[in-house]
Amino acid sequence: MNRYPLWKYLLIAVALLLGALYTVPNFFGESPAVQISSAKATVKLGSNIVGQAQDALTKAGIPVEALVFENAGDNGNVRARFVNTDLQFKAKSVLEQALNRDPADPTYLVAFNLLPNTPAWLQSLHAMPMYLGLDLRGGVHFLMQVDTKAVLAKRIQGLQISVRSALVEKKIRFAGIARDGDALDIRFRDQETLNAAKEVLLSQLSELTLTEMTDAEGVKLRGVMSAQALKRTVEEAVQQNISTLSKRVNELGVAEPIIQRQGADRIVVQLPGVQDVSRAKDIIGRTATLEVRMVDETVRRGMEETAAIPLGSELFKVGKGAPVILMKDPVITGDYISNAGASFDQNQQAAVSIDLNGDGGRKMREATRSKIGKLMAIVLFEKGKGEVLTVATIRDELGSRFQITGMDTPAAASDLALLLRAGSLAAPMEIIEERTIGPQLGAENISKGFNSTLYGFAAIAAFMVLYYLLFGFFSVFALGVNVMLLIALLSFMQATLTLPGIAAIALTLGMAIDANVLINERIREELRAGNSPQAAIAAGFERAWATILDSNVTTLIAGVALLIFGSGPIRGFAVVHCLGILTSMFSAVVVSRALANIWYGRRKKLSSISIGQVWKPEA
Repeated sequence: MNRYPLWKYLLIAVALLLGALYTVPNFFGESPAVQISSAKATVKLGSNIVGQAQDALTKAGIPVEALVFENAGDNGNVRARFVNTDLQFKAKSVLEQALNRDPADPTYLVAFNLLPNTPAWLQSLHAMPMYLGLDLRGGVHFLMQVDTKAVLAKRIQGLQISVRSALVEKKIRFAGIARDGDALDIRFRDQETLNAAKEVLLSQLSELTLTEMTDAEGVKLRGVMSAQALKRTVEEAVQQNISTLSKRVNELGVAEPIIQRQGADRIVVQLPGVQDVSRAKDIIGRTATLEVRMVDETVRRGMEETAAIPLGSELFKVGKGAPVILMKDPVITGDYISNAGASFDQNQQAAVSIDLNGDGGRKMREATRSKIGKLMAIVLFEKGKGEVLTVATIRDELGSRFQITGMDTPAAASDLALLLRAGSLAAPMEIIEERTIGPQLGAENISKGFNSTLYGFAAIAAFMVLYYLLFGFFSVFALGVNVMLLIALLSFMQATLTLPGIAAIALTLGMAIDANVLINERIREELRAGNSPQAAIAAGFERAWATILDSNVTTLIAGVALLIFGSGPIRGFAVVHCLGILTSMFSAVVVSRALANIWYGRRKKLSSISIGQVWKPEA
């Protein structure tokens, strides 16, 4: 009656084994380390840096426990592990000096980090500890305000150029285009011309709402961005800034950064484990954009560094084709790039294909039409410093699509395309809130959270064993399995544990034991009704299941709602809460019954069971 088939016992054994396997890494702790990453978009960090770092540390007499290269897609890095923080600090200084020829313009970034002490065989199974949130590990918190006025001003400026281009292209005469706040005033000499211009602009610029007006100077069209266009412009700017920030913070070696929107125009950035606030600000505030410039050919090639630089030109010393003197006024900037992707040129060499918007294509055609045979350079600006990517001869008139050739590898082309797509911030941002949480406070939060969970578990265990005796022990064992499986799932998913997450674990303990209380009391009721012990055990588990399922499903619905609509700490609580409900249903019903089956199931003549005092009504 109370026996499981073999496959169920095997299922439970596998679940316990995997649970233990993925829970154990959380007890190994972390070691101080440094992370080496590329500081420039045009420099790809390769495995050769491992040898350079090893040589530098050996010469300085700094022992290193492990030195590994991690190729994480677009963000490869080298990580070195040390025994203590003293060696970590010394190693950072040594590596910065050894890898960077110019400290003012570093090629590689060396950042402090922490690496888990999990054995290699566990890491090969992807058994890693949970990430710890800002409130548990320490780090920096920024609340950033996006300058939406600058976004709109930039967009209106672009619309002003588009309006002028559209009217010139259709040969419609206008008396002037002036900007009045967030509106554009386009003046005409007569009503007929105004009507023709209005028809053209409505067909080409749907985001503008046009109104006819008359004043002392004549007739004019007032163009204002529609409400939908205004909202969409701000939305796109905030989303691009979030995307850009996500790529930049990888250089800080942050295991699980939190970058999310707050309200209409604010962004929250949390960097667990980062204590260097000034450096975090520097990375977050990085800009990268492209400029296409003409080469000043009034200076003889080879004489750039000694000749006098003409007015309106400047010398570039870094990059391919450098030194070279370029005109200061760009043909186009990165603002006109609509898309960029890695490709191959006609010789099957790595290249970057760039698509320009309408205004960019027009500017490129006008600039190159009369300059065939001249030299043109493409310059990447990052942190205010320009690097020449290529200097090429204009063979034909260029339009809305062209290529940057001469890239070393397809990976370098992919990196540059990625940077051009989302390398620069769509709108300036200002840090309006800054908070640093020290590692000591994080350790204190972990200690308090762990103790609260431990004491709660101990109190529940004591009550259950005293009140339900052996069946109480079964319940406590199932509760321990529940906690182990929950931690294993969080570790397997590499979820971020925060203080609200610890609160959710404590709540899960109470909810999980409730299912066992229902089962135990149902078994007692069956015994009071006169059923045999074996029948009471079977009926208790089967008849309590419907109630347990109902209560857990309704609670799960609330947790899913928090997960969908919540953010930040609420979302972290919801993740642990939902996973805890699933693990508690498995452990409370399946695991506890397996124990009861193993202990009592094979006894044919069972006269009593250890489940505490069964109060029977008087006859």
